[in-house]
Amino acid sequence: MTKLYIAGHTGMVGSAVKSKFEADEEFSLLLRKRKELNLLNQTDVYDFFRNEKPDVVIVAAAKVGGILANNTYRADFIYENLVIETNVIHSAFKTGVRKLIFLGSSCIYPKFAPQPIKEEYLLEGKLEYTNEPYAIAKIAGIKLCENYYLQHGCNFYSLMPTNLYGPRDNFDLKTSHVLPALIRKFHEAKLNNSVVEIWGSGKPKREFLYVEDLADAIYFFTKNIDAKDIYDLGISHINVGTGEDIAIGELAQLIAEIIGFEGEIKYDSTKPDGTPRKLLDVSRLHNFGWKHKTSLKEGLNKTYDWFLKNYERLKK
Repeated sequence: MTKLYIAGHTGMVGSAVKSKFEADEEFSLLLRKRKELNLLNQTDVYDFFRNEKPDVVIVAAAKVGGILANNTYRADFIYENLVIETNVIHSAFKTGVRKLIFLGSSCIYPKFAPQPIKEEYLLEGKLEYTNEPYAIAKIAGIKLCENYYLQHGCNFYSLMPTNLYGPRDNFDLKTSHVLPALIRKFHEAKLNNSVVEIWGSGKPKREFLYVEDLADAIYFFTKNIDAKDIYDLGISHINVGTGEDIAIGELAQLIAEIIGFEGEIKYDSTKPDGTPRKLLDVSRLHNFGWKHKTSLKEGLNKTYDWFLKNYERLKK
């Protein structure tokens, strides 16, 4: 029996990962909610690792948010993410964890990186200012894993997901990412017969991965791929995405169609667009033998179904 600790198992990503591994009898899951284990407390984290001795760790815990949240709570985003990852990764090293997978974010790449973005473009240019603190924290996590491998031979490495969406996403308009924010805006505009206002020009292009596909990728890598397989390629992490992108304006139209919104859409060009384009090169991911299964339209329909079932709770 393999003891698996999922840090952040109640979040959108962690809950999908939890469901995926629960179906495999090889794994015995170690789960702790925030009130049971404070990942910001170094002593508590180390004591948990020392007492429970997990074999495999997946680091899905993080402080996350959209452009507004990232740009407003800059200190919180860099501090909390640095502390979480250093506490978990160092405790995993100290207690002999057999494999650790750290989840980053595609915002680690330079704002004007060539497209599609290859893994080796990391640190080759300036970051997008609005989420720079979060990106720097995630880069530090990647480098922690890489250097614990280089110095100590730890089987620690990172997967770099593109923009994620799905059930249990954050639909709070003040702190959410673009896709869940659009779902909520269009749903409420349909209810209220009002205009939908979207930040920016609608021209930036983004890639979106359904969260259950990410969970499947994590499961695949946990079972089949070790740190040496990645670092021997001369890179520090593997991109996880679809290799397909869509303009925000086109995404808005697709969401409007799914929700049945027929009203007016306005774009506020005084608000920031963020990075102009962000499409990951997933050739190495495909070479390892994994590819996404869920189309954007299918994933949006599933996500909207979940949103409808939970809307009364979400709007409180």
